Amino acid sequence: MDSEIKKALAKVPEATLVFWLLKVAATTLGETGGDAVTMSMNLGYLVGTAIFAVLFLVFVALQIRAKRFHPYLYWITIIATTTVGTTLADFADRSLGIGYAGGSSILLALLLASLFLWYRSMGSISIQSVNSKRAELFYWVTILFSQTLGTALGDWTADSAGFGYTRAAILFGSLLLVVLVLNYATKISKPILFWAAFILTRPLGAVVGDFLDKPLADGGLNLSRYVATAVLVGFIALGIWIFPQRAARSGAGH
Repeated sequence: MDSEIKKALAKVPEATLVFWLLKVAATTLGETGGDAVTMSMNLGYLVGTAIFAVLFLVFVALQIRAKRFHPYLYWITIIATTTVGTTLADFADRSLGIGYAGGSSILLALLLASLFLWYRSMGSISIQSVNSKRAELFYWVTILFSQTLGTALGDWTADSAGFGYTRAAILFGSLLLVVLVLNYATKISKPILFWAAFILTRPLGAVVGDFLDKPLADGGLNLSRYVATAVLVGFIALGIWIFPQRAARSGAGH
């Protein structure tokens, strides 16, 4: 009976191929949607961060209060983390002048600290163990840090490191393939590889989003941020509808 209750409380999806495709789409949407508010609407990074931070808090609260896994609610919350991550990273890197390297270093430290405290507190950082409110709080805080780090890392690689959007996308895509090979060919901790992949999808989405909406002179396609955002929203909604997702099975993986 206890195991059935825990399974019912698991409110995150299984890490299937569809999950990763939707994750990349959501991170790309975070870039185009965040830029649409801060740049196209000229609201600036601080106001944009405030708007998306409120949405993030609202949807995380709804997600935690929910009694079971709701795919649309889950992915709306993920999108909220990607948009606030985009504007927060841009605000820190550009408005505060921390820079991409400094911002990435700070965020990496925060992310590692979140994972460490989660593990020390709960004994596991596996998504299969996200079956309590405390675990969910750690889960969403870790995701927020990973999304913000990914934005800074993507911008750093594409701009400061001079990779450009296409080569940066190839780089992060290749690193994801390496994680996939390690998952099947080694005994490295599955939760560690999951979070490595989760983090890497964010800079991949960031550079793909920038490639879509940045000016031609900067190496982008100069597409409308509003149109790109709407298309990505439709793609994610359709993906959830066509490919129903199941909640991850409860477990005690480390």
